[in-house]
Amino acid sequence: MQTDIDPRNLIGRKAFDRTGTKIGTVDEIYLDDATGVPEWAAIRTGLFSRDAFVPLEPSELIEGSLHVPFDRTLIKDAPDFGVGRHLSPDQELQLYHHYGLDVTPPPPPPDRDFGKLAGTEDT
Repeated sequence: MQTDIDPRNLIGRKAFDRTGTKIGTVDEIYLDDATGVPEWAAIRTGLFSRDAFVPLEPSELIEGSLHVPFDRTLIKDAPDFGVGRHLSPDQELQLYHHYGLDVTPPPPPPDRDFGKLAGTEDT
């Protein structure tokens, strides 16, 4: 997702699935609690339908529309947590699993020997 886009400018834009089929309209944007980066979009899937959460990464904004690289059926079958509320870490994990996205944390940095500690030199 382009990081220079104001998430408020996504609201009201049309959203399409990976085949170009219209999913609906972006209803809300959810930011990551730790970074403040836009992470999820709630897409209103129809006049009497619910909102479906879609990941903004790896989605793209193309010619003013949000293009989500998943099938419409998978999007419509996403867990329903309701909109207007905070997504808990467990709910986000459920969404990541639903979309088959990698949720494993990055590996820890390698343990390196940076030399001797001050005051421990041999004389």
